[in-house]
Amino acid sequence: MRFTIIVSATLIKEIRSIGLETFIPFSLLLRILFAMKYSKDTIELLLSQKYAKLLGLVLFFVFLLFSCQSHPDRSDRLLQIGDTSVFKDSSLILGAERLEELIEIIGDRTIAIVGNQTSILSNTTHLVDTLLSRDVKLVKVFSPEHGFRGTVSAGQKIDNSKDEKTGLPIVSLYGDHKKPTRQDLESLDLVIFDIQDVGVRFYTYISTLHYVMEACAEVGLPVLVLDRPNPNGDYVDGPVLEIAHKSFVGMHPVPVVHGMTIGEYALMINGEQWLKNGLQCDLQILACQNYHHAMRYSLPVPPSPNLRSDISIRLYPSLCFFEGTTISIGRGTAQPFELYGHPKMEKGKFSFKPKSMMGAVYPKHLNLTCGGVNLNKEPIDSRFTLRYLLNALSIVGDPISTINRKNFFVLLSGTEKLYNQIVNGVSEDEIRQTWQSDLAAFRELRAKYLKYD
Repeated sequence: MRFTIIVSATLIKEIRSIGLETFIPFSLLLRILFAMKYSKDTIELLLSQKYAKLLGLVLFFVFLLFSCQSHPDRSDRLLQIGDTSVFKDSSLILGAERLEELIEIIGDRTIAIVGNQTSILSNTTHLVDTLLSRDVKLVKVFSPEHGFRGTVSAGQKIDNSKDEKTGLPIVSLYGDHKKPTRQDLESLDLVIFDIQDVGVRFYTYISTLHYVMEACAEVGLPVLVLDRPNPNGDYVDGPVLEIAHKSFVGMHPVPVVHGMTIGEYALMINGEQWLKNGLQCDLQILACQNYHHAMRYSLPVPPSPNLRSDISIRLYPSLCFFEGTTISIGRGTAQPFELYGHPKMEKGKFSFKPKSMMGAVYPKHLNLTCGGVNLNKEPIDSRFTLRYLLNALSIVGDPISTINRKNFFVLLSGTEKLYNQIVNGVSEDEIRQTWQSDLAAFRELRAKYLKYD
């Protein structure tokens, strides 16, 4: 008994000297020690100061082994896509989830789906699988940028293929084949568009929507859009595109953040006669139910390989401008569109090293250590700003050489004015003032096509 008390007191003293009063395995280790049979000489040796301290060091080593396990503070962690219990209103019904109405609309017609990995229902079943299980005559799939499964890097060429699960042919609508041909649409009676958008002009799914509507209008084929919430649908901001700078990353005279669902956007494309030669397609929208524009919505799956979290989707309108510069936005890391950095930026507070990976095969500054700024603690309701871009440019150096892809930067901006303003050192507040009249006109136009409050 005296031995137990002495050893316990000695070990606790040594543990306290290194701040381990709460070390949980300590009592378990004592039990093991006391269960062993020691001679009197061994006990006296163990109680010597030298060996007591040694035992304390052993305990400290065991503690380190236990502490190597990662125990993140879940209250402070970044909200990831798929945490729908946080933002998804249980009363919300997606267009694709109005299944009985959808089946009735389809009837016995032969259809194709324009979709990708986001074309799922709340039960995570893909729309293609759902319709096939209901014996719908679904014969073809059209896929946008990033492919049908959403794993292909931005800008990477995608060939036509076949879906391994269903055997359906997949026609790629990216690269040199952005618009369905007449041959692609032969034997079809209806095309259904069901892709999750993020509400930003240069996110190319709305450009795919445009070309699908245009191709169908040319052959008299109806289009049905299954609507989904816009995770950036609570505001409108940014420069409005000038038609002289029209491209696949910006086809319409809308601001960077347009604040519309993809169904509302389709109505605007049709209503404003933005299709080729002023065509209008036979368009129907199967709207969401119980949705409003201020509603928070966390996407159940990433809409593309490098938008993996709710905060990245909110930061995307601001950070995409870096794509026209030498500054990285984290492609090739675990946090794309949640940070920015450059090898010239200070590395003491935060750094990262881009690697080749799925969705970012050749990222900017591959295998180079970049200093930068981690934005994953920014408010989840973050809105479009030039603050990050202007800050990075001021650190890295001359904006003319740093914006090394001027033409692409201008296409993303939708205007050359922004490039000139930045190069000439105009402040964000002054730049914003130059957008206001165009934004006011767009808000008035947008109001005509809104289906939700």
